[in-house]
Amino acid sequence: MTPRNAAREALAGVTLLAIAVPLNIGYAQIAGLPPTAGLYALIVPAVAYALIVSSRQLVASPDAAAAALVASSLGGLAVAGSAEYLTLAFAQAIICGVIFVLCAVFKLGFLANFLSKPILVGFVGGLALDILVSQAAKMLGVKINSGGEFVEKVGDLIAGLPTTNLWAVAISLGSIAVLVVGRRVARVVPWALVVLIVSTLVVVATGLEARGVSVLGPVEAGPPSLTWPIIDWITWLTLIPSAIALAMVTMAEGLLVSRSYGEKRGYRTRPNRDLLAFGVGNIAAGATGGFTIGSSTSRTAAMDQAGSRTQLPSLIAAVGTLLLVLFGTALLADIPSPAIGAIVAVAVAPLLGVTDFVRLWRLTKFEFVIGAVCFLGALLLGPIAGIVLAFVLALVNLARRAANPPIDVIDASGTTDDPTGAPTTPGVIVLRFAAPLFFANAAVFEEAVRKAVSSAGADRIRHVVLDLEAITDIDVTGAESLESAENWLAGQDVTVNYSRLRPDLRAKLATFDLLKEYTVFDTNHQAVSTLRKG
Repeated sequence: MTPRNAAREALAGVTLLAIAVPLNIGYAQIAGLPPTAGLYALIVPAVAYALIVSSRQLVASPDAAAAALVASSLGGLAVAGSAEYLTLAFAQAIICGVIFVLCAVFKLGFLANFLSKPILVGFVGGLALDILVSQAAKMLGVKINSGGEFVEKVGDLIAGLPTTNLWAVAISLGSIAVLVVGRRVARVVPWALVVLIVSTLVVVATGLEARGVSVLGPVEAGPPSLTWPIIDWITWLTLIPSAIALAMVTMAEGLLVSRSYGEKRGYRTRPNRDLLAFGVGNIAAGATGGFTIGSSTSRTAAMDQAGSRTQLPSLIAAVGTLLLVLFGTALLADIPSPAIGAIVAVAVAPLLGVTDFVRLWRLTKFEFVIGAVCFLGALLLGPIAGIVLAFVLALVNLARRAANPPIDVIDASGTTDDPTGAPTTPGVIVLRFAAPLFFANAAVFEEAVRKAVSSAGADRIRHVVLDLEAITDIDVTGAESLESAENWLAGQDVTVNYSRLRPDLRAKLATFDLLKEYTVFDTNHQAVSTLRKG
């Protein structure tokens, strides 16, 4: 690294520190945790992650979705802010870390692929709206039960509108104006930090706390210390579903962002190593007083724009945060809650996914519906039920696509997706089924074979060639369907032949005793030329 690069990385580290501190304080509040939990997550966990991860740029930190998941999953087990609640958050982070490590060891990162773009947009959008309601209450100076369900929080917010504090509203509007306009005027300036400093000075100078403006309050000073959550095994087991949900959302987003920046900047990433980094980072978070960390898309983008191409900014931010918790916590006590709410609201608003939903509506109504159902599920049923619903919808979508694969009759000039079309050549039909043959589409395959032969006229067809190149796998139900179709063809006095048979599929067909005496051709052209002469 050259001196010039080192200076650029160091400046990026200072920028990251300025962005991360106010956001992590806000996210800790969303999670129902003290500010130190958000700050401690920037120290040991961030260092552990940075030293292991393969991505040179992906920033790991608590984010809005993780904070909302923590709050919703722990709210029914303990009172937010209590010592028991804090212990559960530590345990949850450790379990999440163990899940990441297991996924890395057994190479299970592919599971995150089940969370498609529409599902992620809907799920995260639902969490974002839930968060925004809580932040709106802060910005208005209205007291609500931030750990309650979405409908309850909306009801509390509406009921509390007559108690709105105009000073809180003024701070919120000013903060939002600075954040939105400032980002357009000078993106490199850490406007969130500017908002915190200026709003704190205003509150202290004018005594607005005495006029009802809520402030952060005393923040415990001191470095993170090693700890271990002492809870019974039943409680450990109770936390597993929420930890799985946290891990899956982080995997889906983190691996995607890591790969995209690797491709953009021309370096290779290793998904399983990244999962290991998330695992070690989360275990470190639970063992040092932080809470679950995930990938931060916004901070990663900020570091990329700042010219950073290494993990050095995360290390510098960790050192800066350590100095803050050692010597500067007194500076945090008078930060106004409306300013924190404004910072979090501006950061979370893009996660609503309005643009993504509009795009989905234009491109495919079905996937728009999937996204909308996930949005409502995460919002009204809660994140855990929402993630289960997301997986169910993913499987339904997968089954729907697999159950209706393209079925082509190869003709002399190319292909057609109409299995009722003319034969490939007089007396011969080459039929291609473009999907693995399994229980979800076995009946479709059998029906396609019968329809292709019957539509062409049974007296005209003497040979059927099954092009098996696209059939990459077959299960017992698929094998029975193939055998049934072949038996039906034999009853029609039509011979069966295979073409372009994969070696692995050949072995499976032999296991199911489906090769028999059938001729296997290397190409469709060879099959048609040979059978046409017969």
